[in-house]
Amino acid sequence: MKLRKSAVFRTTWRMRKFLYGLGIATVLLSTLFFVLPSMLFWQQDTSSQPPFPVTVDPSKKTIKESPAVEAMFQKQHTPLVAAVASAGAFFERVALLIAATPLYQSVAAVGDAPQIVTIDPGVRKEQVVAKFAKVLGWNANTQKQFLQLPPVSNEILTEGSIAPGNYAVSSDTSIGALQLEVAERFSDSVLSRYTKAVQEIVPLNDGLTMASIIERETSDPDEMRIISGIIWNRTFVGMKLQMDSTLQYAKATGKGPWWPIVYPKDKYIDSPYNTYQNAGLPPAPIANPSVAAVLAALNPKKTSCLFYFHDDDGNFHCSDTYEKHVAMLKKYYGQGK
Repeated sequence: MKLRKSAVFRTTWRMRKFLYGLGIATVLLSTLFFVLPSMLFWQQDTSSQPPFPVTVDPSKKTIKESPAVEAMFQKQHTPLVAAVASAGAFFERVALLIAATPLYQSVAAVGDAPQIVTIDPGVRKEQVVAKFAKVLGWNANTQKQFLQLPPVSNEILTEGSIAPGNYAVSSDTSIGALQLEVAERFSDSVLSRYTKAVQEIVPLNDGLTMASIIERETSDPDEMRIISGIIWNRTFVGMKLQMDSTLQYAKATGKGPWWPIVYPKDKYIDSPYNTYQNAGLPPAPIANPSVAAVLAALNPKKTSCLFYFHDDDGNFHCSDTYEKHVAMLKKYYGQGK
């Protein structure tokens, strides 16, 4: 009986060892075939990408309809969506799944395996550094150093130059290396396509500022273009933008909340970012936008609307006159705002 028990024990131990080894091999192979291609996808040469199309002309106060741009924004056919869906996003999802598995975490605890930090579109720089700090164990001084990003263009922007996406970091990732990664991502995804010709029509700071507002107002690509059209329409007629998202940016102080609820009294906040009090765009972006929002800023939907809102169900409504806007608000809320 003792001999049989010992044999069973050895067999069980060998089986556990084999399964553990198989698990590690699976992680390594997954990293080789999925995570590594994902990293290569993000670091691939993007110099062959065409410049951003531009269908708005601020000088002439016009918006042109373009079949090519319409096709680009079709969710099932846009090259941008197709590329991300077929490669980058797929690999990133796999990487996230691997990173979440108990086996990966146990291996990571032994070694210094990378962890995935996801930066969502439309967040402030403080939110970005907080995510990195949580994983890398940064103190307040280190976080401050990271926010002093090296300039990636002739214009130094306080917001807007951090490309959303998934970043692989480990405990030995230096501030400089991560700064360089952030700068390269932004350069690859935006600056490389925001050519001199594009800037002559819509300056980079204006484009990113508008894109950041659009990103905060909606996450729907179709709505992005309509809201972009409304913002441009207001600009064309000299109307104040009156965007609550800019009030949120102006209202947030200290340690947050970074996107606080705004009230009617907040419309009188003394800030250059208060678009209820100041005409035109804010002085700089209010968040870090996605490429989709940048495209929407440069290629607005041609619309007669000047006012819009989302109802409690998230449905989008827009009107071309204030009277119609108030009537629509009363229909959904019983009174005007």
